[in-house]
Amino acid sequence: MLIADTPATILILWAALGYLLGSIPSGMILARAMGLGNLRDIGSGNIGATNVLRTGSKKAAALTLILDAAKGAVAVLLARWMAGEDAAQLAGLAAFLGHCFPVWLGFRGGKGVATFLGVMLALAWPVGLLCCAAWLATASLTRISSLSALIAACSAPLWMLLLGYWSLLVLGVLLAALILWRHRANIARLRAGTEPKIGAK
Repeated sequence: MLIADTPATILILWAALGYLLGSIPSGMILARAMGLGNLRDIGSGNIGATNVLRTGSKKAAALTLILDAAKGAVAVLLARWMAGEDAAQLAGLAAFLGHCFPVWLGFRGGKGVATFLGVMLALAWPVGLLCCAAWLATASLTRISSLSALIAACSAPLWMLLLGYWSLLVLGVLLAALILWRHRANIARLRAGTEPKIGAK
C-alpha cells in the first residue's frame, strides 16, 4: 500500500466509513424484500450472490452481485475524491472486511469476491477488468464459482505487476490471501471433488 500522507484521523474515518459501507448485507436485504426467505437457511448459508442464486432467482443474484461490488467501488471512489489514494486503498480494504465480517450479522458475512472486484475496478480499472475476465473464463470452463473466485483473486497481484500498479501490490496480495482463507472450506471440497457447481441447489 502507499505510504500514508493523509492525517491518521482522516484515514481512521475512511476506514470506518468503508467498513460500514461494506457491512451492508445486500443479499439478505434483497432476499427478504423479494420474498426468497432467509439466506442463512438456504444452501451454504452465505450472504453472497452465489448463494442467492440457489433461491432460484437470477435477478436477485445479479442485483446482489452488483450491490456487493458497488460497496467496494463507492468506498474507494469517495475516499479518493475526498482524501487521497492512501485513504482510497484503506477504505477499499475496510469495505472488503465489512462485507466478510459485518457487525450486524455477528461478524458472519460473505466471502468478499464481488466486493473485491468492485474495489479492484475502482482502484485500477484495467486490473479489475482482467480479474473479472479471469472469473468469467474460469466459470465458463468449470461452472464452479469458488474456483473462479480463487483464480480471479490470485491473478490480481500478477496483473498489478504486469501493468505497473506497484503501489497496489501489497493490498492485492493481502486481499488475495484473505479470499483464499475465506474459501478454505471450498478448497477442501475442490480437492475432494465435491464442490457444487454454479446454480446447484
